[in-house]
Amino acid sequence: MTTPTLPTWLTMHFAAQLVRLRKQRGWTQQHLADALELNLTQVKRYETGASQPSLDALKKIALTLSVSLDELVFGDAERGPDEALKLKFEALRQFDADERKIAEGVLDSLINNHQAKRLFARQEPDSRKRASG
Repeated sequence: MTTPTLPTWLTMHFAAQLVRLRKQRGWTQQHLADALELNLTQVKRYETGASQPSLDALKKIALTLSVSLDELVFGDAERGPDEALKLKFEALRQFDADERKIAEGVLDSLINNHQAKRLFARQEPDSRKRASG
């Protein structure tokens, strides 16, 4: 069985994130290798994008660096809300349980509506072809 490979853009982002997070902690490559119980060469491969970690290795790296897998693998713009929405979500923490339930219901409705529009938009060209054929 072959190990699935990550897309090049994801591998390069992971490599850059790994270097950034390691340096942010003031760790050497050897320190990270020791913490992960890996050979120094493997850490160097990860950091240059020459090698891709398995899911288990990604989880171990994230735990060792005390970050989420999202932070380790995705860029800031790829996951999570933008700054304006973050502030609004933080305001929701002040809501009582009933208000929060209502807000979640509104968000669920908006998300479901958006997903339905996308689904029907994808299906429209197919139905037009059948109608004209």
